[in-house]
Amino acid sequence: MIVQTDKELAGCIDHTLLDATTTKEQIRQLCRQAIDLGFHSVCVNPRWLSFVAEQLHGSKVAVGGVVSLPLGANTTKIKVAQAKEAIFAGADEIDMVADLAAIIEGDANYLSNQLQVVLKVCYSMNPKVVLKVIIESAALTREQKIFACQIADRCGVDFVKTSTGMNPAGGATIEDIKLMKETAPSCKIKAAGGIRTLKQALEMLDAGADRIGTSSGVQIINEFRKGLPQ
Repeated sequence: MIVQTDKELAGCIDHTLLDATTTKEQIRQLCRQAIDLGFHSVCVNPRWLSFVAEQLHGSKVAVGGVVSLPLGANTTKIKVAQAKEAIFAGADEIDMVADLAAIIEGDANYLSNQLQVVLKVCYSMNPKVVLKVIIESAALTREQKIFACQIADRCGVDFVKTSTGMNPAGGATIEDIKLMKETAPSCKIKAAGGIRTLKQALEMLDAGADRIGTSSGVQIINEFRKGLPQ
């Protein structure tokens, strides 16, 4: 993706704040920034979703909620309940951490069933709620990444996402974006985890990412504006 303007770049960014110590005023500021700069969405923990939905009401900014963050180890029943609660609180998009044990063990039945039932919840809404599946790519082998992407692609989820940004193994890489794009051709790709600079964001988009998840969106847009006159 070639980004020509700051508005195009902002439209690719999920403005994210997932720290456990986040306050209401910080969330309010996050929403104001998203509206002012034109970010695609605001992505927060479930505790803040209804408040974010109120703050963004009437704007073009989507509400994003997380499910089973950061470990992905909740049961399928719990993930379904979390997704429903997030949607009823106002979420337009769900970022769900996949079951990493199923990916590592190659348990296609478990992983497929989990993705399918959560996707069913998302798609039962009108309009449909977008489902992004986080595979924590830095913690996986190449074969495990391919396995996860192929399952996600087969299940028809909207996005495969690299990382939570909370795993010690690391975050998004150019190589992983390219591999995910190749092995999940029907899915869009979200790069997240450790993306703090304009250079990193543009490299991810150039490698095939459709969306960037970052808590440094304001700095990235400011850096873009300084470097390229509008």
